[in-house]
Amino acid sequence: MLVLSRKKGEKIIIGKDIEICVLDVDKNLLKIGINAPKSTKIYRSELYDAVQKSNASSIFTSKSDLPSLLK
Repeated sequence: MLVLSRKKGEKIIIGKDIEICVLDVDKNLLKIGINAPKSTKIYRSELYDAVQKSNASSIFTSKSDLPSLLK
């Protein structure tokens, strides 16, 4: 993991087409802006984790589930 210190208004460039800008710093809250191509998917980690968990629980876990799913 790369750890950087940035001040309000400073930016971080990732590759050729992703830019992260520090918009505001207030006590324990940091606001960032992300400029990236529309094809780049950006998720908040807590939402991404929740979707992954939901998807995993949707998969049947035994062969006995198969007949009821095929009806």
